[in-house]
Amino acid sequence: MRGFFGSIKTSGIGLRLFSFFAALFASGTMILAADSAALNLNGETKAPPQTAIRPDNSGKASAAPNPVSETAETNLPTPPIDAAHPLYVPLQEAYKAQEALRSVKDYEAVFVKREMIKGRLLKVTMNLKVRERPFSVYMKFVDTNKGREVLYQEDRNNNQLVIHEAGLKSLAGSVFRAPNSPDVMSENRYPANLIGLKKMLDRVIRQWEDEGKFGEVKTQKRPNSHLGSGEECVVYESLHSVPRDQFKFHTTRLWIESKTGLAIRVEQLGFPQKGDKDPPLVEEYTYGNLRLNVKLSDRDFDKKNPAYAFPWTFNSCSYTKSKRAITADARHVEVAWCGRSPAHRPPR
Repeated sequence: MRGFFGSIKTSGIGLRLFSFFAALFASGTMILAADSAALNLNGETKAPPQTAIRPDNSGKASAAPNPVSETAETNLPTPPIDAAHPLYVPLQEAYKAQEALRSVKDYEAVFVKREMIKGRLLKVTMNLKVRERPFSVYMKFVDTNKGREVLYQEDRNNNQLVIHEAGLKSLAGSVFRAPNSPDVMSENRYPANLIGLKKMLDRVIRQWEDEGKFGEVKTQKRPNSHLGSGEECVVYESLHSVPRDQFKFHTTRLWIESKTGLAIRVEQLGFPQKGDKDPPLVEEYTYGNLRLNVKLSDRDFDKKNPAYAFPWTFNSCSYTKSKRAITADARHVEVAWCGRSPAHRPPR
């Protein structure tokens, strides 16, 4: 072989023959690669993407991205799907909203959630405080279960919620519950500590990254959309008209506020069942009247905060021979149980 290649390089004809065969080999390789890319792992033809939202700047889809690469200009992740896929642009916008959240340390909002729970659509409105580090949440319910207050602090209270009800239910005092306990999950589609702008957006990004591996999706961009509280948003919508195992929802809408670039609402609609006129709402989360970086402190997540109404709670104390020690002030009564083994002490 070395003699053959050595001989063709000694003449102009040999060089032209070498270039011809090299080009023919390369073109055949490209055709085989393109044919392989059109098949899924089962050897079946993959449905082509449909109705892609085109980038505003060029109107043309770019080359297929490297799944682990980042754009040089912004250091944003590149969607791990084909650039011609309809979900490519919505994912780009979701990544931008994710980047905008990096500068948000804490916030207050009016949080409205609507969820389908056991066949019933439940709506809850609450005043919300969230601090990202350490992750901390305060909730004050203003319609359903009006007056209920809930606190959660990462690495405090054994990572449990501190809850108290209003009215006669408040006589039970403050109780501790795991975020995913059965009684908490009876009113929520997700554990209570998965609340917040960041975790809401992360779920949509993971969903679209997974759905981007398949076809049968249409997308639409809806500019100049407004929340009831007045925020102007751009809405990115994905729609699957045919139910598939890989598609959890019929329609997903991500609302990105024009002013802040933050994702402040997510709507998820299910596939219509027999007798449904329209796709039913499965879950919707809205963060309205946002106040960003308000410098929330530990006091904002302390049940002893005088602005809150936590009536009393059980706390552990050092082992003594006394049965219990009771201390009180004008607003709070602390019952500290003593003389019991550590295994029976309530969480701090």
